[in-house]
Amino acid sequence: MIEFCEVSKVFASGNRQIEALKDINMTVEKGDIFGVIGFSGAGKSTLIRTVNLLEYPTSGEVIVDGVNLANLSERNLREAKKKIGMIFQHFNLLNSKTVYDNVAMPLLLSNKKKKEIKKRVDEVLRFVGLEDKAKNYPDQLSGGQKQRVGIARALVTNPSILLCDEATSALDPQTTKSILQLLKQINQQYKITILIITHEMEVIKDICNRVAVMEDGRVIESGNVFDLFAQPQTETTRNFVRSVVRDEVPASVYKLLKEHDQLSRIYKIDFFGASSGQPIISKTAKKYQVDLNVLFGNITELQGIPFGNLIVELIGDDQEIGRAIQFIKSQNVEVKEVKANGSKHTDYRESRLGYALHG
Repeated sequence: MIEFCEVSKVFASGNRQIEALKDINMTVEKGDIFGVIGFSGAGKSTLIRTVNLLEYPTSGEVIVDGVNLANLSERNLREAKKKIGMIFQHFNLLNSKTVYDNVAMPLLLSNKKKKEIKKRVDEVLRFVGLEDKAKNYPDQLSGGQKQRVGIARALVTNPSILLCDEATSALDPQTTKSILQLLKQINQQYKITILIITHEMEVIKDICNRVAVMEDGRVIESGNVFDLFAQPQTETTRNFVRSVVRDEVPASVYKLLKEHDQLSRIYKIDFFGASSGQPIISKTAKKYQVDLNVLFGNITELQGIPFGNLIVELIGDDQEIGRAIQFIKSQNVEVKEVKANGSKHTDYRESRLGYALHG
């Protein structure tokens, strides 16, 4: 559907050459909700703007539906762009035009008949829940309503691809949830491929099935969202994942543990799917002569699959703790020991379903 082949983009700034994109190779499959995440300046916006040639690549190719748009004539390019809708961070609405006229603008520019325009505009306004706002002006709308107008305008030409440039970053969390739900509905109902860029990992978690992480103009990691959350390969990705799935024991808790007289060891347990609902800790405490102290717990949902972790303290004889840990491991979870040294700088190493913590 969208294929980036060795794509680079260089901007001239006085005597300087700024490399915004560096040899990007990436594929967005038909039907994906594909997220691109990165900090400010990573190159995300430049990347998404090469898809509809708001920015022309300096080198490399962006292939859309098997066609390199850069090779098309001006007329054919205009036609191809009608199949690529775009939603902007700050809505880009005309304040002097009504909601109806803002949504109708792409069809007016294509010289569609008035009756055809009305039918299509009414249809998309109904879909985004703004049929009663057609005669309103943008200044009379909330931020979420303005973004729904932007989405309706992007949908009015029946695109096969929807580009979302930080579409929710100007919205409050509750409104963001509703907009993401609308985008998911668009993907499922209209079978539209969505490419969304963001700096919020919560957006990736809630809506995307695949993701790429960008840093300094490069894609440093990409893949299935669940796999990326479970086994992040770079420190940048781990930082993003931690913003959604917290798994660090506070230093004050480590300090208390060091003062314990009992012999204790700490373990991190990663679980997903069916294992999330099993009373593993309760069973372990009943079956073995150990005391179990839950220090930290977190659970979230990725693509409908429960995913989370527990950090627990086991107090007792070394041999009995060892037997308890073997039992926990047999319950289809990942277990790693945590060294309670009180350090704030914990070393994370990848495990099958999460991070192994090493003091």
